[in-house]
Amino acid sequence: MGEKSAPVQIVEFGDYKCPVCKTFEEQFFPSIQSELIDTGKAQFYFMNYSFINVDSTRSAKFAETVYQELGNETFWKFHELLFDKQPDDLKYEKEDVFTDKFLEETLKEIATDKDVKKVVTSFKAEKSEDQWNKDMELADELGVTGTPSLFVNGKKFEGNTIDDLVKMVDDAAKEK
Repeated sequence: MGEKSAPVQIVEFGDYKCPVCKTFEEQFFPSIQSELIDTGKAQFYFMNYSFINVDSTRSAKFAETVYQELGNETFWKFHELLFDKQPDDLKYEKEDVFTDKFLEETLKEIATDKDVKKVVTSFKAEKSEDQWNKDMELADELGVTGTPSLFVNGKKFEGNTIDDLVKMVDDAAKEK
């Protein structure tokens, strides 16, 4: 997400089943979008670090398939919907919530039946497997141990506020 000419890249490693990621998406990401992405200071990428349970992996691979088959714009809409629909009740972490049917029905909210069928066919053929594995391998290489984890031009973000992140992005832009 963001302008290709943006000098800084922010990468979030997240899990669609993670309640902290949901809070990040709802409360912190809008500031990242308005202050860093929309201003052209940074590009933003989401990478999967699926660690909670089978739902984490299934939803990550399905979202990756949405990206591959329907492109960036539809991916970000689907990404947002998954966090919107994440149950607030933490006991759901043990249950299968993000089932194939749930993911398909969620995608139907933003895509045509034809596009949904295309995604489901590719998902069942495991066409997103390689990219998901790359995400997980990169997370391991970078030492990701929880979500959400942010990296700015490859350096782990250790701050707590949007001001901390803006400063890190500004400093990274000066290094280029």
